[in-house]
Amino acid sequence: MSLMALVPGLLLCGDLLASSHREAPLIANDPLADNTDLYAFVSPDNPNTVTILANYIPAELPYGGPNYNTFGENIRYEIHIDNDVTTPGDDIIYRATFTRTNEDPSTFFNIRLGLQNLKTTYTLERSIDGGATFTVIVTDGIVPPNNIGDRSIQDPVVGLGTTYPELQQAAVAMATTGERVFCGPVDDPFFVDLGGIFDLGNAPRASGDFRDGLSQYNVHTIALQVPISTLQKDGMGLSSATSILDGDYVIGVWASASRPAMRTLNSDGSLTDSGSWVQVSRLGMPLTNEAVIPIGMKDYWNSRTPYTEDTTYFESFYNPELGLYMDDDLFGGAVPALAPLRIQRNSLGAFDFGNGQDGLFGLKGSPAVAGTALDDAVFGTLLLPAPGKPRSVDLWPAFHTGVPNVRPYQLATGKMGDPLAAGKPFVNNFLPNGGDMLRLNMAVPATDRDDPAFSSLGLVQAAVLGLTDPAFTDTTAIEFIPNMDGFPNGRRLEDDVTRIELQAVSGVVLAAIGLWYDDYDPTDTTATVLTTDLFDVLGYTTGVEENDRPFRKAFPYLARPWEGTY
Repeated sequence: MSLMALVPGLLLCGDLLASSHREAPLIANDPLADNTDLYAFVSPDNPNTVTILANYIPAELPYGGPNYNTFGENIRYEIHIDNDVTTPGDDIIYRATFTRTNEDPSTFFNIRLGLQNLKTTYTLERSIDGGATFTVIVTDGIVPPNNIGDRSIQDPVVGLGTTYPELQQAAVAMATTGERVFCGPVDDPFFVDLGGIFDLGNAPRASGDFRDGLSQYNVHTIALQVPISTLQKDGMGLSSATSILDGDYVIGVWASASRPAMRTLNSDGSLTDSGSWVQVSRLGMPLTNEAVIPIGMKDYWNSRTPYTEDTTYFESFYNPELGLYMDDDLFGGAVPALAPLRIQRNSLGAFDFGNGQDGLFGLKGSPAVAGTALDDAVFGTLLLPAPGKPRSVDLWPAFHTGVPNVRPYQLATGKMGDPLAAGKPFVNNFLPNGGDMLRLNMAVPATDRDDPAFSSLGLVQAAVLGLTDPAFTDTTAIEFIPNMDGFPNGRRLEDDVTRIELQAVSGVVLAAIGLWYDDYDPTDTTATVLTTDLFDVLGYTTGVEENDRPFRKAFPYLARPWEGTY
């Protein structure tokens, strides 16, 4: 059976874990400031722009009245962009602050007789000097009300006398600097079997009764559609890119929420906030705080920025906890649901990537790595820091630096069995300053969402096609492969990030560049790299495979929020 023959079946498979919903003890008590997910992708219908979506407020019940969730006052919601490796810290920051008004305090209803309570508006500011100064670019932006129900929204006498799509469209604003903006409630776009996962990794559930734990919940989004020329460090548009992997078009994106340091509870029931602003939540790559950072460090991690991360965190990537449950010599047998996911312990008969092992460190300083990214004269001091850190060459760069288009980080296509040789380029989102961010190469074209080759497996699927599809295997030249714009090169709404990350923990990136799974025998001239272990990893599923509502075709792309009377 060929790998290409397996691909259609793989496209029906799903994901695991949750993406930073209530991921740390302190922020779990402050949902209005809690980042849930972050997305950044080249806009499929407007390819000269990038869409960034920062979602907040986890697990909103659509019928959660009378005090429906909305953006909080006295919170700075910020989207941060790093676009230049030569400058420290952020280069661009978007800051949204919100104001809430009760138009009719005499009722307990959220909407009555055409008036809204908790009617919310926002001011959006932008800094292009790393936060030194800010300019207001949207004033009195409209936040649509929650989708309470037909009487509240549509009734011309007792409600607002409109439709929810009309409310959403009216809330899309154009900033004075050219960005398209939307802030408001939407369907939570993440999909995952929360119950199975947190039941000690029982995903897929042994009973088979999986379900999307975020189905029919809402979140609030801050959505920006930004011209690439605004985000590119030299102000260049897409037409100036030298290739679809031009490193000058890489950006790093992260989101945060900050509150004043002090809150006073007054005897009249009011609150007074004061003091300097303190970051209470942040989010870059999905799952970092939730599934990588240990529980004793989660609150501290939320207080840091990507530029001030403690290096003790790195160990969680060098030797990931999840790796313990994908290794039969450790605790693999204790988590049977993860049985298809197994890490290379003897790749090519020589390299052990199990926790605590050396991975490729034995090659450090040798002629074999000369001129590659693993050479100390290139990026070797980052990628091979010490023995006993086996995943410093794949998991750590994916989360902390991005991946360069430098040997060995090219597909095994054309390598003739040598994983350190030049192969077929398929990714370049390398931005080594800062830490946990979504890194996106804006020069990579968007895959048409209606293309039969579009896949929720993102960059993993691009690797599969680049290794197996005759349309891409006859050359090692840079060329567009469908889904090169997918996670972890940015993050699209459809990307099954939990499945991709679990596959990555299980060594799929290592396999893609030619460090095949243990059941491949490089001394057997008749052996194929398309082994059972590889099929098992690519075929892993938890059964939850797509969002509960289809995404829209145009900005802000997110599905409308669930109505309170569903």
